Amino acid sequence: MLRKMPEPNQYVKTQLSAAFLCIVETGWEIGYIASMKMSVIYLLGLSLAGLFIAGCASTPPGVERGPHGTIAYYVSVEASPPGARIEANGEDIGTTPLTLKIFGDKDGTFHDFGSYYYVVRALPLTTNQFPQARYFRTGRWFTPEDMVPRQIYFDMNRPSPAFMPPQMGPPPPYAAPPWYYGPPVYYGPGVRFYWGPRWRY
Repeated sequence: MLRKMPEPNQYVKTQLSAAFLCIVETGWEIGYIASMKMSVIYLLGLSLAGLFIAGCASTPPGVERGPHGTIAYYVSVEASPPGARIEANGEDIGTTPLTLKIFGDKDGTFHDFGSYYYVVRALPLTTNQFPQARYFRTGRWFTPEDMVPRQIYFDMNRPSPAFMPPQMGPPPPYAAPPWYYGPPVYYGPGVRFYWGPRWRY
């Protein structure tokens, strides 16, 4: 036979409902405070990211902007006998003395426009002079990059300094030397020794 549970009195009901409301209110306050802290942290991080992006994208006032977020640098090009013809990346620029406009990165280095080097060449005026060239690395594919110079000077009466471009890609694998068998051995005339029959019956 089932027994019926006695009903709790009014005092117990009041105490239980008060405890439940206290737990619900405390949980709501904790959730509200946690969400408030998260929103403050989120807004603070968003504002710092905005300042960082705005600081990186800003250029000084009065600076000429170029393609791909570059700025213009003006480089003075001179040669020992004035009048040498200057080429920059294969394009004829003029004769020395002249000012060359180079678009580079905002940190003062050459920008990668698709080649590993930015080449400035000076062509001689007479036959007893030497052609000159200066190579500047652009930082293509994580290679080092050079700073944009303020002045380039060519001495046409001296040979150009030797330039050896660095090897692109990984170094060649190490190959072991061929196996050494020693000097050839002379066996003499064919001599055979007889040791008797091989098998016994």
